[in-house]
Amino acid sequence: MTSRLAHILSLLMFAAVPAAAQRPVTVVAVPPLTTPDDRKTSAGSTAAIAWQATQLIVSDLRSTELVPTRPDQKDFYSYPEVTAPTYSRWRSAGAGALLTGFVRAQPDGRLAVGCYVYDVKAGRALGRIGFVVAPEDWRRAAHKCSDLVYSKVIGAPGGMFDTRIAYIAQNGTGRARVKRVAVMDNDGENHRYLTAGDSLVLTPRQSPGGERVAFVSFLGGQPHVMLADAASGEQRALVPNGAISFAPRFSADGQRIAFSMMLGANSDIYLAAASGGAVQRLTQAPGVDTSPSFSPDGSRIVFESDRSGSQQLYIMNTDGSGQRRLSFGGARYAAPEWSPDGEWIAFTRRGPDGLRIGVIKPDGTGERLLTDGSGDEGASWAPSASTLLFQRTDTAGRSTLWRVALSGGPPRRVTTPQDASDPDWSGTAE
Repeated sequence: MTSRLAHILSLLMFAAVPAAAQRPVTVVAVPPLTTPDDRKTSAGSTAAIAWQATQLIVSDLRSTELVPTRPDQKDFYSYPEVTAPTYSRWRSAGAGALLTGFVRAQPDGRLAVGCYVYDVKAGRALGRIGFVVAPEDWRRAAHKCSDLVYSKVIGAPGGMFDTRIAYIAQNGTGRARVKRVAVMDNDGENHRYLTAGDSLVLTPRQSPGGERVAFVSFLGGQPHVMLADAASGEQRALVPNGAISFAPRFSADGQRIAFSMMLGANSDIYLAAASGGAVQRLTQAPGVDTSPSFSPDGSRIVFESDRSGSQQLYIMNTDGSGQRRLSFGGARYAAPEWSPDGEWIAFTRRGPDGLRIGVIKPDGTGERLLTDGSGDEGASWAPSASTLLFQRTDTAGRSTLWRVALSGGPPRRVTTPQDASDPDWSGTAE
């Protein structure tokens, strides 16, 4: 193995309290969703589903900076109160916001699920959402209700709970350690594997809709980018030329993939259509150029390069023009990812205090660290652009997934069946 390739592989396997002011804590009252007429369905009675949906919504909101109340199963409110709440009741309980909702059986066997969010202090509605779903799809409807609450109360875009996470699941020790590409819903449900564990795999990256997952496979002894169909598991090489390729990332429209490829001794950024075909070379500087990430509008790419002598962040147009350095913080910067709203770029900072997760504006201002662990790396944005998922490795070498809010606060552990690394938070939970 050449020294250049060894350096690339080390990059592949490669914060303090935030300065931003934190939002005031908002208590969200979540009484049990009601049902006008308890009916049996293929997934249980509507009353039982309403209670399960309530518990799921509370669990979702507890993973954020919001503080949901603990629902009392006996404290059902009347069906008319869903759209006409008694605000004084919730003000006296100390709530700043209120979620009400219902689950109702339809004549065709499906469920109607509706949710409403209210500003308790102002005594007004903030938003509502409704679905007609198969009884077995009640979880997705509940997650969308959680998204409604979060977006209306926090003021951030929705789309955090009805999503899918891809990551590298790890089990075993030493030479027997197995790594597989895994995908699961945001809450850990519907967990499954896309690879068999017969070769080393790294950095799974989902297409925007979650239909495909790009990842790096070492099958055959060297890294190359593969594409897997999320439904069937069928796989194909992105670049069928046998070259060393790694660090894939989809564009926001899912039509293109930016990645690194090594032809000779140099590693550069390339573009390819997700459907295959010819590739376009974007960088030609000496050194390792890797970890590309598109801006939401697809006009620019942020990436890391050691062309200046250490790992730093750079931005360029998607045709390779206008390359400029972004990070000047006196440390090494890696693994950038552009936020879905275009406002921030997340990164891993390697300094004397270890690895930290940070963010910086695309113009180079506003840099700050979000985590204070010594082994935090590989941040991935929630579709809402309000929360990041990252990998934390402890002193024993075990890695786990955590979430941290852009607005600050302590990270929260994400439960996975095994040790976990290389997270990617995008796509919808189909």
